[in-house]
Amino acid sequence: MKALTPTLQISPFLSSSFLSNPTTSLYPKKPSLPPLNAYTLSLIRPLRATRKHNAQLSLKAQQSSTEVSGTEAKGITVPPKQKAWFYEDYGGGEVLKFGEQVEVPEIKEDQVLLKVVAAALNPVDAKRRQGKFKATDSPLPTVPGYDVSGVVVKVGSQVKGLKEGDEVYGNINEKALEDLKQYGSLAQFTAVEEKLLALKPKSIDFLQAAGLPLVIETAYGGLERTGFSAGKSILVLGGAGGVGTMVIQLAKQVFGASKVASTASTKKLELLKSLGVEVAIDYTKQNFEDLTEKFDVVYDAVGQCERAVKAVKEGGSVVALTGAVTSPGFRFVVTSKGKSLRMHGHGDNGIANI
Repeated sequence: MKALTPTLQISPFLSSSFLSNPTTSLYPKKPSLPPLNAYTLSLIRPLRATRKHNAQLSLKAQQSSTEVSGTEAKGITVPPKQKAWFYEDYGGGEVLKFGEQVEVPEIKEDQVLLKVVAAALNPVDAKRRQGKFKATDSPLPTVPGYDVSGVVVKVGSQVKGLKEGDEVYGNINEKALEDLKQYGSLAQFTAVEEKLLALKPKSIDFLQAAGLPLVIETAYGGLERTGFSAGKSILVLGGAGGVGTMVIQLAKQVFGASKVASTASTKKLELLKSLGVEVAIDYTKQNFEDLTEKFDVVYDAVGQCERAVKAVKEGGSVVALTGAVTSPGFRFVVTSKGKSLRMHGHGDNGIANI
């Protein structure tokens, strides 16, 4: 049996809202991310925004200097303890610790055990650490992390579609705000239900894949909830962000939007246009609600629902991810579904291959 002794490498894109005042011990190395402009897949290109706003955190498992592959993962001896980030009490970034004696979770019948290769942080991770979900949270101490990519090293008795050695990605918490896992993705190993995972597209690496699940599922789920379909128009507030870039491309390429408009700052208008936006709105110079044209759906990723409802057609929908909700807007909280990450693949095995 092969023993695995990974070293943890932390990317420099940690969110200041999640981890404040980082020290040298928390940053053993600062590897650079792959060149994002080299991506060839349409839904991967805007990861330049995902890496900034979602604050990717890489926990690359290495043996010698080689990233763990599906083949190498077969036959790995899983230790009883692992290296992981965790916190024992709620609070600011100072409560986050790093340890080497954290339990490796046992898998249930419908779960697989993943050797984590990369993980990503999102705003929801910071809110959870601050104690905003206490009533529905798992017991402390908590290993945080929703998004993950990695290799399957063990499968439960009821797992049918995955096997040891499969390279996968996903959002490990089915519900964003409740029934949360005590052992998240910021560790060497994590346990995940099979239904929450999808095979990682071969065209992207683990680090790229880890930044995608929550933003794709949020974008897709919100559009699905509105009944969005071919021929409808949409206005995306915050189109240059992680979720916004995904909403634009899904609306355009998957749902068949007739017109896509979006807001961003001056320097990001060209990014919007490159993603297929016909009406790029500079929010520093123009109020989107003053447009004469109204839209079938307004997807509000920035918390401006009171203004957003003024830009929607009668009978239309406003998706609100954050902030106060004004009718006819509705709050959308993502539910993790692995099928959202694999249902649109063509010739590969993931949504990124649209």
